[in-house]
Amino acid sequence: MASAFPSVLVVGGGPVGLALAGDLGWRGVHCTLIEKGDGTVGQPKMDMVGIRSMEFCRRWGIVDWVEAAGYNRDYPQDCAWVTSLNGYEFGREYFASPSQEQPTAHSPQKRERCPQNFFDPVLQRFARRSPTVSLQFDTELVGFEDKGDRVEATVRDVRTGETRTIRASYLVGCDGGASQVRQSLGIDMVGDAVLTYTTNIIFRCDGLGQLHDKKPGYRFIFIGPEGTWATLVAINGRDQWRFSLIGDAQRRTLTEAEARAAIVRAVGKPFEFEILSMLPWVRRQLVARHYRKGRAFIAGDAAHLTSPTGGFGMNTGLLDAVNLSWKLAAAVQGWGGEHLLDSYEIEQLPVAVRNVGEATENLRRMLSPRILRPDPRVFEGEGPEADAARLEYGERYTEMMRREWFSVGVHLGYVYEGSPIVVPDGTPRPPLQTSTYTPTSRPGSRAPHVWLGEGKSILDLFGKGFVLLRFGEGAPGVEALERAAAKVGMPLRVVDIADEAAARLYERRLVLVRPDGQVAWRGDAIPEDAATLVDTVRGAIAGVAPEVSFEAVIAEA
Repeated sequence: MASAFPSVLVVGGGPVGLALAGDLGWRGVHCTLIEKGDGTVGQPKMDMVGIRSMEFCRRWGIVDWVEAAGYNRDYPQDCAWVTSLNGYEFGREYFASPSQEQPTAHSPQKRERCPQNFFDPVLQRFARRSPTVSLQFDTELVGFEDKGDRVEATVRDVRTGETRTIRASYLVGCDGGASQVRQSLGIDMVGDAVLTYTTNIIFRCDGLGQLHDKKPGYRFIFIGPEGTWATLVAINGRDQWRFSLIGDAQRRTLTEAEARAAIVRAVGKPFEFEILSMLPWVRRQLVARHYRKGRAFIAGDAAHLTSPTGGFGMNTGLLDAVNLSWKLAAAVQGWGGEHLLDSYEIEQLPVAVRNVGEATENLRRMLSPRILRPDPRVFEGEGPEADAARLEYGERYTEMMRREWFSVGVHLGYVYEGSPIVVPDGTPRPPLQTSTYTPTSRPGSRAPHVWLGEGKSILDLFGKGFVLLRFGEGAPGVEALERAAAKVGMPLRVVDIADEAAARLYERRLVLVRPDGQVAWRGDAIPEDAATLVDTVRGAIAGVAPEVSFEAVIAEA
């Protein structure tokens, strides 16, 4: 039997698929999401919602939901490196609890600790808020065909075995690293298929903090004579923990007895705990060669696989979702040009390459004690020499790890350089930043945050359509641009900004911001051919971007 005809079929109900479905619904697009699981999360694969992702949550009006999702927001977020919880502490990076941490000057939001078992239900609630979205769990993809003017997918109810056909204008595979959609499209992934084999163990222990003398921490890194061998992460800030036993490039299966012994070694003494689940997995450094074939796309882990060191994986996936969503909406609503959907890969693939590479470098720094083994004296007990050795080693490791903890430049400083739907202004590309971020309104960049009033960020103006910001008194006329946009049905709103700080930050009298919050064009006057500007930013003409190969993107990163 055939179902109704949604505009977009999303395959995969993890955070990226749910965010995409929710954002499409927020834009009024009819969307169906299928997920072969029942929607519950036994093993949370992510636990940090980054600063840019939280800006999207602000746009969607769900920040309060994220904050109330279930994590103990009074639990400190320190990261520490130790021999064991009852052994020696080499060093620590101090971070306030989520309830006390303050946003930086560059954003109205801050990162939030919200593991996937909390975040997915928030995103399900967000998606269900839109009457145009249908979430269908316990439904798996059997196969699909691109018919040229539509996609036809065969799906199966995993409980009853019943199959049916869903027809949609577009299909997006958000179905994880082993993506059936990507494999069906014949898209290869490039990179390192095995960084480490790792086993995650979720366990419950009420009062773990009373079993050792260390200050509370969100993440503990365990270093032994063999180097870095495990990590421990607070999953809910109360009684659930994720212990990760980090292997090497050799596959092995961990027994429950071995898992228990490793956890006891990490704590430093026997104690009672309940293992809730065990999950062997592989850290990878892979990016798909292409993000699109015909009417089918891939996003999230289906398009890029990364070590979790740095927290870039899911957050890069949410960038995919927001970038693709407004373009799909434009295509469905009829105002998007024929080249618009091509820009998704051109813009997001380089972002993934950079983020995946940064995560791998973070992993190498974390595991560096395996190569440069610690001085044996750091494990040998008390005494001036051992104390001095631990202090020296701890300071060196602490300094080296700071690049992972402080990465605002990765989260906010991405640039869609060379995009065919961004109009360059001739200014040089700023250098990539990691631990710092310099706000800019240069085309291709995230439109920078500035407060316009109490609780009102300029970012709150962006989202549904294009926004033309007009700064200062006596600003130039924009009627030609308004007429050109109206002629092709492109949503455009003109907003006058009198704030002097905002005008200085944005540098030009006129700045055109896309629905995803990226700057598309800026200048001090509307160009004479306003129609060409409109056609460029909506993807109706090819633009001026040179063709860039996948190999060139890898080489640049």
